[in-house]
Amino acid sequence: MLLVLCCGISLLAQQVGHLSMTFTDASRSNRQIPAEVYYPATATGNNTPLAPGTFPLVVFGHGFVMTWSAYQNIWDALVPEGYIVVFPTTETGLSPSHAEFGADLKFLIGEIQQNGAGAIIPATKVAATSAIMGHSMGGGCSFLAGENNSGITTMVTFAAANTNPSSITAAQQVSAPTLIFSGSNDCVAPPAQHQDIMYDSTVMALKTQIYIPGGGHCYFANSNFNCSFGESTCSPAPTITRTNQQSIANDFLKIWLAYFLKGDCTKAQEFQDSLVHSSRINFRQNQPISCITGIPNSQQEESSLFVYPNPSSDKVTVYDASTGNQKQLTIQNVFGEIIWTQKVSGNSQVQIDLTGFLKGIYFLRIERDGQIRSIKIMRSYDDFLK
Repeated sequence: MLLVLCCGISLLAQQVGHLSMTFTDASRSNRQIPAEVYYPATATGNNTPLAPGTFPLVVFGHGFVMTWSAYQNIWDALVPEGYIVVFPTTETGLSPSHAEFGADLKFLIGEIQQNGAGAIIPATKVAATSAIMGHSMGGGCSFLAGENNSGITTMVTFAAANTNPSSITAAQQVSAPTLIFSGSNDCVAPPAQHQDIMYDSTVMALKTQIYIPGGGHCYFANSNFNCSFGESTCSPAPTITRTNQQSIANDFLKIWLAYFLKGDCTKAQEFQDSLVHSSRINFRQNQPISCITGIPNSQQEESSLFVYPNPSSDKVTVYDASTGNQKQLTIQNVFGEIIWTQKVSGNSQVQIDLTGFLKGIYFLRIERDGQIRSIKIMRSYDDFLK
């Protein structure tokens, strides 16, 4: 319940709403980008009202000659968890432009966070955190979208295939925490020729690659004729079921997104424990993800520490009722980067101006005498608070 009270992001299971919308990218000669949008709603159906709360954004790229409808497994897994999931329907033909598709993914993140998605999803209800995701060609194009892109919080790919321009080259300029899923029996985009090289090329320290033993290329999506036909022409074939492969991927995906997009600090250790103890996967990891505060949740909520109003659109007051030696106040973003710091002494009250912060989740730390206390804070827009 802490995240609900502090951050306004709902943790309740949501109904799935759907709308179709075309976005226009003026910077590319008014390129039209039709998209299918699935979102947490008050009732399941088309164009139903948005549920109360703010919701992180996920933009997902489809595979080669595949359509968004093959990825119902993705929106069924994520929308009830409180995410807006958007599928651009461009570049579905036999000669897709990978560069344009990557640009579509990148554009939709910025456009929807800035302007929302029509009247149903105003920008004030879109959280500051976001993920670019994709499967096969869409996974490779996710690297193109993530290249030199500070506007995304994380990137997740499934059986990513190298693209033209090269997603392997683009990986060298991806700075977002990256989770790469691979099927060990993927004969369409074998890990050794595609995802392994992308992982090695990515410079981000927080990167993890999960191998699903016996997993195939197409099983990351629902049944699709074009994908299945392509997979039938090569070997090895998958040796697990589609249901099992999607279940494994979803279990890790939900934990990863809950940490990076919702700021749920407990999920970091849960993710690490799942990697180590799960018999269903193999993995490699450059650096473990960890709770930014570095302390258990049970120690975070001390009665002597007050932060108000929280969330806030402009200024937040921090009051530490404890006495004692000099204290170090620090604010970090979800990447662990320090963006504000100040020293105070004894019983103290400090007002922090948040207007220069991006909308989103932050962690306030108070360090004194070797002890650390922490609390989540949120910078939001005025309309969110009404």
